[in-house]
Amino acid sequence: MERITTAPRTVLVWRKRSLPLTTVGLLLASLPMLAYLLLPLLALIARVNPATLVAQFANPEISQALGLSFTTTACSTLLGLVCGTPLAYLLARGRFPGRSLLDTLIELPMVLPPSVAGIALLITFGRRGLVGAQLNEAGLSVAFTTLAVVLAQTFVAAPFYIKTAVAGFAGVERELEYAAATDGASPWQVFTRITLPLAGPVLLGGLVMSWARALGEFGATIIFAGNFPGRTQTMPLAIYLGFEMNLDLALSLALIMLALSFFILWLVKAILRQRVSAT
Repeated sequence: MERITTAPRTVLVWRKRSLPLTTVGLLLASLPMLAYLLLPLLALIARVNPATLVAQFANPEISQALGLSFTTTACSTLLGLVCGTPLAYLLARGRFPGRSLLDTLIELPMVLPPSVAGIALLITFGRRGLVGAQLNEAGLSVAFTTLAVVLAQTFVAAPFYIKTAVAGFAGVERELEYAAATDGASPWQVFTRITLPLAGPVLLGGLVMSWARALGEFGATIIFAGNFPGRTQTMPLAIYLGFEMNLDLALSLALIMLALSFFILWLVKAILRQRVSAT
């Protein structure tokens, strides 16, 4: 009887003693990677003088780049929400031939090199492109315009929302939807009052990640939309141009992008923690 009662205590004491040692060992083994990941960020923060950063906000290039970035990313995120939600729901609930292929094609822009995405958009919507030729004849030019920025951001960022939304819709218990339908709710009422609220936190997290991807888009934008201040020059493009002509401008914009990215990641983690706690 003594062995039965003392053995768990021995194991518990051993765990209490070994866990701190294991944590310390893992921390020491993680220091090289932590230093490699954090030192460049700390160097960027230390390099920018606060007075210089404040003074740069008076620079019209920064205000234009900030305004254009927020406007285009808002449009591309809204476009992904409106057009991507039905597609995500179809992939989450539909069972049809070619579903796996469609799912893979949607994921493709997430792994494509940005330059490939830019060229694909250019040969599609350019003046001599597959669709752009007809649009050009109708008097509508897409390439190298603000609309091209929105389309480029949507192409590379919308899949992030769609994939997250698929997981969100798939995580809703079908029994709750069946119960609501049995009580007389229409399919639209079931979707808006049951499915959407339950999947809402996940969808919001996907929207934030999509917005963050659109905000940092560079390669597809510079090929498809160009780098014209006030028209197509977003913050990443302004950093690229500023690095060649005005280093203080590039550093200030980089620090702003760093702060925004940190806030976005923190927001997504808070949303996901809230989802886990609610579950």
